[in-house]
Amino acid sequence: MNIPRKIIIADDHPLFRQALLQTLMLKLPNVSWLEAETVEQLHTLLDQNQDADLILLDLNIPGAHGFNTLIKTRGLYPQMPVVVVSAYEDDETVIKSMEFGAAGFVPKSTPVELIFKAIQQVLQGGTWIPEHINLDRVNDKSDIGVRISSLTPQQHKILLMFADGLLNKQIAHQLSLSEATVKAHATAIFRKLKVLNRTQAVIAISQLEVGSSTFVSRSE
Repeated sequence: MNIPRKIIIADDHPLFRQALLQTLMLKLPNVSWLEAETVEQLHTLLDQNQDADLILLDLNIPGAHGFNTLIKTRGLYPQMPVVVVSAYEDDETVIKSMEFGAAGFVPKSTPVELIFKAIQQVLQGGTWIPEHINLDRVNDKSDIGVRISSLTPQQHKILLMFADGLLNKQIAHQLSLSEATVKAHATAIFRKLKVLNRTQAVIAISQLEVGSSTFVSRSE
């Protein structure tokens, strides 16, 4: 196994995170463990630690919006493998995770010893998924995944704000931009996603939802 120096855990459930860390720290004592509870914290860690060896990602941390975080992380940091660690264990979630670039998928019900084995295998350049999943069912990225990957980080952030129902003026205020700049970004987003307006954009990314989560646009 390649000896990792730095691993990021992005999970907002402190009990699970601490239980996982307690075991992994014993097995990988020289690793620097970095923790994020939200997508915003994850982005900050990634910006500051682009040499991280691995990300353990919960798909449903606050701000994740389904598979969006996985897609953008793989697009921005292709050298950094991602193992999805999720409470969702259905075949569709596993297969979509692999299609969108995950190097492994480990259900949270998996014993910690097996999670460690999954990490070992991924660090050796392999993949890891539950035994009952047929890898032949994994296709290349879906078209919407490719389109999402083409967005810049700022455009992706604005798209997720659309999904949260924020108006252009609210987005402009939060990002310290002019409304004209937000509108320009919106036009670029619509072009890249091949849609006509923000409602269609939100419907497009709803294909990336996980389990029973949904996107609701509260304003046009």
